[in-house]
Amino acid sequence: MMKRLTVMMMAAATIGATAQTVCDDRVPPYDQTVAEEFAANKFLSASNYLDYDRQMTRQPLTPAPAGYTPFYLTHYGRHGSRWLIAKDSYTSVIEPMRKAQKYGKLTAKGEEVLAQLEAFFPTTIDRLGDLTTVGERQHHGIGKRMTQNFPEIFKSKDVTIDARSTVVVRCILSMVAECEELMAANPTARIHNDVSESLQYYLNQPRTGLVKAMAGKGREIRKQHNNRQQADRLMHLLFNDQQFVKDSLRAGSIMYNMFEIATNMQSHDTNIDLYPLFTPEEIIEMWRTRNIGWYIDYGPAPQTGGVMPFSQRNLLRNIIETADTVSRTQATLRFGHEVCVMPLACLLELDSCGAAVSNLDELEHHWRNYRIYPMGSNIQLIFYRPDNAANAECPMANRQDILVKALLNEQECLLPIPTTQYPYYRWSELRRYYLDKLESFDQMEREYLEKEKN
Repeated sequence: MMKRLTVMMMAAATIGATAQTVCDDRVPPYDQTVAEEFAANKFLSASNYLDYDRQMTRQPLTPAPAGYTPFYLTHYGRHGSRWLIAKDSYTSVIEPMRKAQKYGKLTAKGEEVLAQLEAFFPTTIDRLGDLTTVGERQHHGIGKRMTQNFPEIFKSKDVTIDARSTVVVRCILSMVAECEELMAANPTARIHNDVSESLQYYLNQPRTGLVKAMAGKGREIRKQHNNRQQADRLMHLLFNDQQFVKDSLRAGSIMYNMFEIATNMQSHDTNIDLYPLFTPEEIIEMWRTRNIGWYIDYGPAPQTGGVMPFSQRNLLRNIIETADTVSRTQATLRFGHEVCVMPLACLLELDSCGAAVSNLDELEHHWRNYRIYPMGSNIQLIFYRPDNAANAECPMANRQDILVKALLNEQECLLPIPTTQYPYYRWSELRRYYLDKLESFDQMEREYLEKEKN
């Protein structure tokens, strides 16, 4: 089994290496270090808990080329901010602190922190994983800006908008929030909403085949890069008896989960701020652990053969196949999770998302998770047709005339093919590039599955 996986990893790496050659030529290095970005905006360190509205500053969009009009928008978006999903994300911190309090082992700071957590914890009851007010607000903002950025689509009379969600409630409510803004901007819009298990195969595709096998490999690699941040300083800050900590508590777990709670507080309208518990160095180190983990599990990591983004191959096919059917001004919206939108961004090779980084200690110089998948993260592909198109009633019939641009979190992106008019690319060329990429993976997976049979 391991020998077969090694062979497949080598074959898969050629796909990632080809993509990285393009990526290296296209994407300049980050102009600030992680430390500099965190100093300016501590909330970035939250990785996938980053509030969409606390991202880096958005840049204005480039006007359409002369003689071109947007007519179709296709999209995949993550749900907005939420409560933490697991009860023990909270109780793994609260319960040991209660235990320490019982024996008089908390410092004054420890008592203060426990009081804050005790005040917040009741809000989580029957709310684990639910969309918060902050998350709802994010999607209202995204929907409103869609109508402002592309009025030719969303304010078109009787425009058809097909919106679909995974079966998870926070995703459904995120879809509802965006669609409310679209309807408010255009009461004539014909919005169709759909939620069904039958859509899961592309809205939240389970791992199978080669991707599933490589996920197992990834778990072993991650163990080598577990959190290297020492918890001693934080334990001295919260507890007055370090022997008690050593004998009775799991210091590393408390620190890890305290940081998770701290970073996710931005998902709520609250004054609780636990960031001051951590030094800048600790924040960076804990973020690095998460950055590496997400890269290995879902990114184009050569350590897992560069195949993990292909977990979203059904989603990319759906995007292409749906675009092929477009015959009028319309939009297709899809709502799901960061474990889909992040690997999709990597599969599409948006900006540096497709970077293949062999030395994980250098990862942050090339790939930073908070630039890809905050709460409410989304990918938009906007299609433009020439105003003098020969077949205006069926724009995709003249695919070679169609231009497309990509937005990641409403920011224009580089795409993996040449263009003379960035951020606009020829759809016929981009479509061919992605279909060839998918076919290369399909062939590799067929070979893997055939070897598994034998």
